[in-house]
Amino acid sequence: MTFEEYAFARAGALLRFARLLTDDEHRAEDLVQDVLAKAYARWGRISRTDRPDVYVRRMLVNTHHSWWRRRSSREVAVEAVGERPATGDEAAEVAERDALWRLVRQLPRKQRTVIVLRYYEDLDDARIAEILDCSTGTVRTHAKRALDTLRAAPSAISTGGSR
Repeated sequence: MTFEEYAFARAGALLRFARLLTDDEHRAEDLVQDVLAKAYARWGRISRTDRPDVYVRRMLVNTHHSWWRRRSSREVAVEAVGERPATGDEAAEVAERDALWRLVRQLPRKQRTVIVLRYYEDLDDARIAEILDCSTGTVRTHAKRALDTLRAAPSAISTGGSR
């Protein structure tokens, strides 16, 4: 597979993954662009691996963590830029999803990454461990701690209806 074919086929999924990692649409676009530029330069080596997607996702995670550590890349985020036009009444499902996502955003970086890979990207522990370059036990530990934190959150779904 050529780099162009890979980038065309996987750009949407990579952008979605980056968006979930960064919680910022524009930063996610920058992250994917940076990683694809690095991947292009190394494509000969990456394409020879059994699973180039795992390699590129690991690059995304590592680059995201590097950005997070670098003080110069920290920007002050505002809670809301402006109101979006209403598309109808807010459904309970949307409110629940929003409340849950707010809790996920508060998780420590590694726990959040595991939750995103497991539940948003639907990857198994082995694949997550491969992407994060750690053991499956470490993945399970981060997932358990994250889920314990999310379960312990007081009325996480308070804005939604009853379940």
